[in-house]
Amino acid sequence: MMLGSIPQQDVFQRVMSAKDSKTARNGAVIGGLSYLAFAFVPMFIVASAVIIIPEDAERMLKDDPQELLPHLILQHMPFLAQVLFFGALVSAIKSCSSATLLAPSTSFVENILRHFRRDLNDRQLLLAMRITILVFTSLVLTYAILMQGTSIYEMVSAAYQVTLSGAFVPLAFGLYWRRATTQGAFGAIVCGIGTWLVLTFHPTWGEEVFPSPLGGLIGSIVGMFTGSLLPQWIRDRKTTEAQSYDVHPDHIGTPLPE
Repeated sequence: MMLGSIPQQDVFQRVMSAKDSKTARNGAVIGGLSYLAFAFVPMFIVASAVIIIPEDAERMLKDDPQELLPHLILQHMPFLAQVLFFGALVSAIKSCSSATLLAPSTSFVENILRHFRRDLNDRQLLLAMRITILVFTSLVLTYAILMQGTSIYEMVSAAYQVTLSGAFVPLAFGLYWRRATTQGAFGAIVCGIGTWLVLTFHPTWGEEVFPSPLGGLIGSIVGMFTGSLLPQWIRDRKTTEAQSYDVHPDHIGTPLPE
C-alpha cells in the first residue's frame, strides 16, 4: 500500500520542484521524517488516554477508536485546550481539502487538457480549472456521502489503492525502464485500475480469491509490459520529443556534460 503514496502530489512535488538531485533526495527524506514526527503526536495523546481513562478507552477502542481523542479533549481538558484543539482540527481539514482539490485540478488542466486543446488562452485555462475544481468537489462530496460511516483510515487506504493500481507503475517504469512507452503507460492505467475495480467490487473475489491492491499492481505491470512491447498504435511521446530536439530517446533524462 505504501507504494501507492509515492505518486501522490504531496510526495513527488518535493522531487519535481527541487533544484538538483541532492535537494530532491534531502526533501524526500526530511518530509518522510516529518510525517513520522507528526504521527507520534496523536499516538502519544491516545496512549495517554488509555492511562487516564482506561475503562472508557477500552470500550471505545473496541467500538469506534475515532471517538477516543475527541472524548478525551471534551471530558478531560480545559476550555482553552478544547478551543485550540478544534480550531487546529478545522484549520487542518480546510487546508488539506483545499490543497487536495487544487492539486488534481491543476494537474488535469496543465498535463492532460492542454495536450488536447493547445489553443487555450489564460482566461480559458482559468475557466477550465474552475470547472474542474467544481467537478472534483462534487465527486469527492458524493463519495464521502456514499461512504458515510467508513473510517478515515479505510478511505485513505482506498485512495492509495487507486494510485497504486494506476499511477505507480507508469511513474516507476517511465523513470527506470528505457523501453517504456506512452502506450504502455495507458495499458498500465487501464489494466491496473480495471483489475482493482473487479476485485474490489466483486462480492467474493477481492476477499476470498486475491487481494485487490496486489491484483491491481500486477495488472498494471502486465499492462505496462504488454503495451510497451507490442506494436505501437499510440504515438510515443518520449520518441516524439526526442526527435523534435534531435536527441536519442535513451538519452532523455541524462544530465548534460558541463
